[in-house]
Amino acid sequence: MTAHHVLRAIPVEDRAWLIAALDDALAGGAPILPLAHGEDPGASDIEEIRALPLPEDLAVVVRTSGSSGVPKAVALSRSALVESAVATHEALGGPGQWLVALPTQLISGLQMLVRSSVARTEPVFAPEGADARQLLEAAEQLDHERRYVSLVPVQLARLLDLAEGDAEAAEALQRFDAVLVGGQAVSLELRRRAHTLGVSLRRSYGMTETAGGCVYDGVEIGDTLVRIRGGEVQLAGPTLALGYLGDEAQTDERFITEPNRAGEDIRWYRTGDAGELLGGMLTVTGRLDRVVISGGVNVSLDEIERVAREFPGWGSAVALATDHPEWGERPVLVVEVDPAAAPFDEVREGIRAKLGAAAVPEWANETERLPRLPGGKPDLPAIQAWLQTLRASFAQLRDDRAETPRLADEGETE
Repeated sequence: MTAHHVLRAIPVEDRAWLIAALDDALAGGAPILPLAHGEDPGASDIEEIRALPLPEDLAVVVRTSGSSGVPKAVALSRSALVESAVATHEALGGPGQWLVALPTQLISGLQMLVRSSVARTEPVFAPEGADARQLLEAAEQLDHERRYVSLVPVQLARLLDLAEGDAEAAEALQRFDAVLVGGQAVSLELRRRAHTLGVSLRRSYGMTETAGGCVYDGVEIGDTLVRIRGGEVQLAGPTLALGYLGDEAQTDERFITEPNRAGEDIRWYRTGDAGELLGGMLTVTGRLDRVVISGGVNVSLDEIERVAREFPGWGSAVALATDHPEWGERPVLVVEVDPAAAPFDEVREGIRAKLGAAAVPEWANETERLPRLPGGKPDLPAIQAWLQTLRASFAQLRDDRAETPRLADEGETE
């Protein structure tokens, strides 16, 4: 249908073109590069990617910051994408129709289109930026006997908030045969709430380099293999990416080949995640590097520091991560006191403008002097421990203040 090995840049807002081009790519046509809403196809960084040599069997190039916070162009083969889709449907009980509620320039949203193509079903798109009610209204358009949706935890939390007070919303959520949730850890509280409402929750673990989720509820799907080496989660199987376009060094570092016990070469992807295998089930315990996964978006703490330090009085800023009930993790800042420092709100808006909403610090704390290592670098574990102590004292202060009015009222009535 189209010339091979000419990478086509496709705006995701043109859904008909995106679906047709993806179908063509999966059938052996020209590979595609999905572009985010409003992104200029003629931009220099897009042209640079399109000018790179392309590997055989390439179907899709997905750009991601990955675990390092450095942008990468991940090359995904036709076979990897199709294998992933088939494995997903096998794990969920059969092909079905997908509600698309995630950005389709990312693997999380694009894979729903691949699954739809493989299953020969029509995907239904939720409105961009849809709230919980709008998402469930869009789900009413699903007409297949099996219904699926993939979300990030913050979307699940908002759906549960709605469903817990609205019987019709709860019923609509219960009609999904599977609600996949990935992008970051799903808290025990969210899982409990979903179970109480009868939601068919499935926790998905994977990344762009594995063509999407390849471990569900701690167990491998399809022909995926999992191992732990040096505390790092490593993955193998037919869904692995071809590598990174234009970056052989990074490809060789992250994708390694080693013989198994039978002497057969196995290609592994080094995820950068810390984890452990207990009873054959994978538990991801965190990151081996300094990246916040907030609402399913990877954000480099080093990049947050870099932007913050551009503002007057913020040259000492250190970015750390803190747990958040909705977003999983959120970045925070610690900075040494400087009377001439720019306002925190100004710093937050600067970070938002350069790195996006997921990188915006939740709050900032000042201190007279940061703990430092002998070489002068900030002592991150010591700063983190100080923050935990500080937050605990704030929590105690709030509790004490909450108690004071109640005791006064009791005194007045006696």
